[in-house]
Amino acid sequence: MKRQTEGVKQIGRYIVADPKVCHGKLTFRGTRILVADVLGQVAAGMAWEQIVEEWRGSIPRQAIGEAVELAREVFLDHAEEFAPPVHRQRKAS
Repeated sequence: MKRQTEGVKQIGRYIVADPKVCHGKLTFRGTRILVADVLGQVAAGMAWEQIVEEWRGSIPRQAIGEAVELAREVFLDHAEEFAPPVHRQRKAS
């Protein structure tokens, strides 16, 4: 029986948002592994090979790369929303 894909958003080759899996949070296709969890491991400095092993090969190295690239793109698109306001310094007279 083929699984229905209604409401599933394919974000990339490996990343999906499926309202029926993990409440629609981003996961790696065919798994319940949250992209945010893997990005947390990358941010903590864990080697990608170790991440692949930790998830028992459920996500390939290329999927981690896709997640990092997606995070980079989102950061670049929204960085100004997180940056503190720039204060102008007054010139000394």
